[in-house]
Amino acid sequence: MNNVRPRLTMMDEAQIMEAHQNVLKVLATTGVRVDSPEILKLLEQKLGLKAQERILKFPAEVVEEAIQSAPKEIKVYDRRGELKLNLGAERLRFGVGVTALFYQNPVDETLDIFRRRNFQDLVRLGSALEHYDVVSTVGIIRDVPEEMTDLYGSLEHIANTTKPLVLLVSDENRYADVLNMFEDLHGGLGDMPFIIPYFNPVSPLVMNAGTVDKMKISIERGLPVIFSNYSMAGASTPLTPAGTLTLLMAELLAGLVISQTIKKGAPILLGMLPVYFDMRTMLNFYDPQSVLISVACSEMMKYYGIPHCSTSGSGSGWGMDLIAADTYWMNTFSLLLSNGHLAPFVGDSHGSKSISPTTFVHVHEIIDQALRFQNGFQLDDPNSALDEIARVGPGRNFLNQPSTMRNYKKGYYVSRVYPHYSMEKWQDAGAPAARKVLREKTQDLMASAPVPDDHDELISRGEEYIKRFIG
Repeated sequence: MNNVRPRLTMMDEAQIMEAHQNVLKVLATTGVRVDSPEILKLLEQKLGLKAQERILKFPAEVVEEAIQSAPKEIKVYDRRGELKLNLGAERLRFGVGVTALFYQNPVDETLDIFRRRNFQDLVRLGSALEHYDVVSTVGIIRDVPEEMTDLYGSLEHIANTTKPLVLLVSDENRYADVLNMFEDLHGGLGDMPFIIPYFNPVSPLVMNAGTVDKMKISIERGLPVIFSNYSMAGASTPLTPAGTLTLLMAELLAGLVISQTIKKGAPILLGMLPVYFDMRTMLNFYDPQSVLISVACSEMMKYYGIPHCSTSGSGSGWGMDLIAADTYWMNTFSLLLSNGHLAPFVGDSHGSKSISPTTFVHVHEIIDQALRFQNGFQLDDPNSALDEIARVGPGRNFLNQPSTMRNYKKGYYVSRVYPHYSMEKWQDAGAPAARKVLREKTQDLMASAPVPDDHDELISRGEEYIKRFIG
């Protein structure tokens, strides 16, 4: 099969090596601060290092050993035990979610606090859309007691989909309780893992206690983890792309060393959210160079042989609008053509404070088209249609030719949201705005999203579990 496919590359081998040496220099001479006494002691004992004021400096050989011991591929299952992903060996996969505080409804796009019902509806919608391979934590529930939000959210998370879950827990003191609830509802988590916990260090160069302690709990239970950092270029990282890349890569490799010290061969995905900070408005945002930095990170991970977790291009819009569409297209397109493996956070807006189901649906369209582009096309004799071209000749058409009849239904892209209206048909339909069509389609999809057969049972058992913590 002679398949031609587009590719996007940034750095040559010499540039990758230069970037790697810069990262090693930061780790060896500046180091990172480790705030967990337990993890700091573990690193000192196992690696033979000595911290000064909680700052550890990692020699190059320690970093290289961690790179070599990390798995190159990570198998992820759904909660029925069916293999769904082999991260590191496949194309970029996508997921929905972000720890939003507000919900933007699909009827009139007004904002309200994020409620338990919103968690349920968004998980079901993400589960129903085929190009979302994982469902991440979609919000922080605010209509339950604050100390219970992670437990109720995680219960809705597991009960409303069978897809793999990317798990974020806002209260680090509840993390073990959430995993215990999952084990109570499902059984062992490590044999065929369907949960990927997600953790962030604190830039610049701080391995905060909550993150590394939760990593240890996860790794000891046999779960793969995502270790991903978040920049505000010009504030928490240097303003230059190269400086941000260097600092964030140093944090990622420090997290890698910690994971492999906890358990050699622990499965881990590394990635970054390279956001800029506007000092005039005090807002964070995705710049086109954010995408370039993320692509460069993907190339570094390819060099290391470590699965890559990329940005999802989200956060910049005021809902599913032109601003959001620009960023999502640029990010989805670029990372699909590079070396990304997982982009788990489609859906957020207003600087990640809100989440919109219309974004789930529109970005699903973007992914659908971007995958079609990424797949390329066949450049062989049958597809080149030389015989047909000779047979039809000048001035005639190909409407009844074999290649047209054979490929008619898959020969070109047809949107599942936006009709291919001519101007006249659009006028006959009442000249609808595309945003109105999207809202109505989103509402239809949410109303028809399937519910797992064991939903009621899991909710009932989970609520009994949560009652142990009330009062």
